[in-house]
Amino acid sequence: MHGVSEQELELSTVTVVQHHRLREDLAVIRLEGEFVPFAAGQSVGVIVPQNPNVGRRYSPALPPSLDGKLEFHVRAVPAGWLSRAIVTDTVVGDEWQVAAPSGRLVVDRDAREVIMVAGGTGLAPLRAIILDLTRRPNPPQVFLFIGGRNPRDLYASDMLWLLDEQLDWLTVIPVVEEVTDPVWPDQWYDRVRGAVGYGADHYIQGTLAEVVSSYGAYIDHQVLVVGSPAMVRSTVRALVDSGTPAGAIQVG
Repeated sequence: MHGVSEQELELSTVTVVQHHRLREDLAVIRLEGEFVPFAAGQSVGVIVPQNPNVGRRYSPALPPSLDGKLEFHVRAVPAGWLSRAIVTDTVVGDEWQVAAPSGRLVVDRDAREVIMVAGGTGLAPLRAIILDLTRRPNPPQVFLFIGGRNPRDLYASDMLWLLDEQLDWLTVIPVVEEVTDPVWPDQWYDRVRGAVGYGADHYIQGTLAEVVSSYGAYIDHQVLVVGSPAMVRSTVRALVDSGTPAGAIQVG
């Protein structure tokens, strides 16, 4: 995620209560502590003890709560020393400094249908928004396209399956470019993979840009797109080319 300056971080302290490794390059970190003011869909500045001189921005995967619960989905990116340290070296009891919310991904109060497009850990802010929508008396219909290169990239498949079952206004569409996983093993993925989740019969094969735009123009929808810069660019371009108004699209 993006870097943050020391001046931006004036600071709430939260403590790691769970470090859940899901893949060789990805972990979910849950924390509790001082209340951090932000809105679902925003990112916050983070400083971690593995390198207290460097800040980054991550999007919480939970909406704000008065009891100070936070959750971050962190993927170790190539040449990303800090993200790699968070994934591999975080331990329960670590204290993080969190502040400076920014960004804006918002579902309008009068929205009736919402298209969400998440690549990789771009799921985190959209999951926070979905959970925030459960607090509304009449949530809109939400169609969440979650994509990756292969099924292993759909790291939150079990959690999304359960949400899909529980929320009658949510439909999850898993998208993979390849329907089989890489041949090399991932001990963390193999360890946590369970019976609950999406299988081969549920996947739509293709890129997110191809699959989302194949349904035609989203004229009366809000569209939220979050992921890598390349995925966001290609998806937004495909949506506009297929007739979705550019003004209806928000990116994160």
